[in-house]
Amino acid sequence: MRQVAFIKRSDGGHWVGDGFPVRTIFSYNDIAGEVSPFLLLDYAGPHHFEPTTQKRGVGAHPHRGFETVTIVYEGAVSHRDSAGGGGTIGAGDVQWMTAGAGVIHEEFHSEDFARRGGDFEMVQLWVNLPAKDKMTGARYQSIADAQIPRVSLPGEAGTARLIAGEYDGTRGAAETFSELNVWDLRLRAGKTVLLALPPTHTASLFVLRGAVQVGEKRVAAAELAVFENSDAQLQFQTTDDTLAVLLSGEPLNEPIAAHGPFVMNSREELLQAMRDYQSGQFGRIPQ
Repeated sequence: MRQVAFIKRSDGGHWVGDGFPVRTIFSYNDIAGEVSPFLLLDYAGPHHFEPTTQKRGVGAHPHRGFETVTIVYEGAVSHRDSAGGGGTIGAGDVQWMTAGAGVIHEEFHSEDFARRGGDFEMVQLWVNLPAKDKMTGARYQSIADAQIPRVSLPGEAGTARLIAGEYDGTRGAAETFSELNVWDLRLRAGKTVLLALPPTHTASLFVLRGAVQVGEKRVAAAELAVFENSDAQLQFQTTDDTLAVLLSGEPLNEPIAAHGPFVMNSREELLQAMRDYQSGQFGRIPQ
């Protein structure tokens, strides 16, 4: 069985724009090698917003060299980008945006959610692109809750929504550039959960609500358990009804050169990304 290598948590929170109260659980500055191909996990909320007629969120900003994955648990987010992608996702929905060669996008609370107010909670992941795909064209996948396959876990432990990857022959909803799994787990208290993963994959488990026990280590809400790459089997016990995200993937084993919203493989590529953005080559969001 895989053992927990360490538990990662945020040291504090910050706001992204005025719509996303975020705790950064990990980023490319700390444990990118241990969780490759994942670069970042931001946990926004839980937070209650009062009704407003103002736009809440973050305005136009660039990305190059990776993908953003937004999983909404409460609330609703509207997106627009310079490649023509966009839409609104609500509870249970997922937005998978490939920045590739470069994109500018904006993210705001949907107009309806802002007007009504309410509870807000989401996870945003950054997924690295292999070097050969860094300059692929921008792409937007809007994945509705109903499009995400659900599978029952053994022993009536709960269910897994397969956002990406594969579980026991069932494929996830998203198209990806490398081999990885993103599973949204809804688990019952007092159960043993056994998951089979490729032994070469990195593996980590982020708990949003509830708690799990892995050997002698307890993983509570807003904590990430990073597992050793020692076995295909991952096993833990649920001490409470638990909501969690399982991340696993074939590590890219490629150099990372990153600054802010750009993630490349060399300093030269990184500087070129900045020049391309400043010269307007990422396009503009349609008005």
